[in-house]
Amino acid sequence: MELDKTRKFILIASTLASFLTPFTGAALNLALPDMARTFNLSSITLGWTVTAYLLTTAVFLLPMGKLSDQLGRKRIFILGLITFMLGSLLSGLSFSGASLIIFRLIQGLGGAMIFATSVALLTTAFPPQKRGQVLGINTAAVYTGLSLGPVAGGFLVQQFGWRSIFFVTLVVGLVALVLVSRAFENDGRHQGEETRSFDWPGTALYACGLVSFMIGFSRLPSPYAIFLTVAGVILLVFFFFFESQQQNPVFDTSLFRKNRVFAFSNLAALINYSSTSAVAYLLSLYLQYLHGLSPRTAGLVLIAQPVFQAIVSPVSGKASDRIDPRLLASGGMELTVVGLLALVFIRPETSLIWIILALIFLGVGFGLFSSPNTNSVMGSVGPRYYGVASATLATMRMVGQMLSLGLTMMIMSVVMGNVRITPEKFPLFMKSLRLTFGLFAILNFLGIFASLARGKTGETIPVS
Repeated sequence: MELDKTRKFILIASTLASFLTPFTGAALNLALPDMARTFNLSSITLGWTVTAYLLTTAVFLLPMGKLSDQLGRKRIFILGLITFMLGSLLSGLSFSGASLIIFRLIQGLGGAMIFATSVALLTTAFPPQKRGQVLGINTAAVYTGLSLGPVAGGFLVQQFGWRSIFFVTLVVGLVALVLVSRAFENDGRHQGEETRSFDWPGTALYACGLVSFMIGFSRLPSPYAIFLTVAGVILLVFFFFFESQQQNPVFDTSLFRKNRVFAFSNLAALINYSSTSAVAYLLSLYLQYLHGLSPRTAGLVLIAQPVFQAIVSPVSGKASDRIDPRLLASGGMELTVVGLLALVFIRPETSLIWIILALIFLGVGFGLFSSPNTNSVMGSVGPRYYGVASATLATMRMVGQMLSLGLTMMIMSVVMGNVRITPEKFPLFMKSLRLTFGLFAILNFLGIFASLARGKTGETIPVS
């Protein structure tokens, strides 16, 4: 693919940024015990160092997508890189558990700006016939970050301490910042958009609903969690109707109501992330408790999935420029179902080869799904909505990850109760494991029909 200097800068900058955020999160998972020892953190407080980042990113994705359409995607992307690097620097210099959580909030805001604009920047800069290829490269960067994060994180923590992870991200972010600063001036902002008022009431309603839902669902089935989950759903439904009455909504609901490709592609993404995101968490526990593997060895086994995702994503992205993305994405979900069904039948004595083969099916399936599905979403809207479309898809990913972990915790709580995983509890743990994988397989199977129901990309006229 021949690229002029401007497009090359945009592609590299967006790829580095897309690598940066998942790499940081995956690397920090290896640093959590050291962080807890440094500040003497309880398990709940330690959990908030991760939750604070995820919640902030999820809440600000949609507003930042809208702002990028109004003020310029390059501008928001650059501001996001600066904010993310500032949060990284402060996190590396944090002096207490509370300060670390606050600085992770800043990092999450920067992450939301990056996620909301990186795909939109590529969609703006490249013609439709090249879009799938560059989106595939961008998606591969995400999975490469997930693959290298645990390996590099373990090395950095062991050699230089947990703070070094935050400092390393500064270097990558700085390179991306320099490159995108030299890129194009026309980043898709429409004339007159910057003068339109921002929908603050809708943004506040959306934030309250999403935070309530995410916190509540992650703590089911306790009574207060049920209340928060229901309240969150009610607020989000009210947000949807409220936005349909606004002249300049933070989210144009007609994208879901009138655009079949956009609606079902996002639904397929939500289902796919909901039924796969907790697989690594569950298998990490299984490999360490039932097979007695060390965390490092278990990580090497689990790396099979993101490695194949990174390999397949660019190929499927390029293929989606010639083949209907709906067929590629749906085929990917079918392979994912096969991988999940293989995990339903695991036992304590199941060989590692079986586990790795199941992870390869999941990796290939997700790689086939992700890039074409992203191409389908971005190809279903006009340039005016690239920021919102990119942010909506990223929100589906964040919410899907939370739903996946929430379903896992709920099943384990019902089957095992709130207890430690000890040898006498292994039979109940295996039961909850198989039930969870079975539920994930059913969800992903239903997601195939959502993927097929979207119709061909291009059949839907983008909302004007």
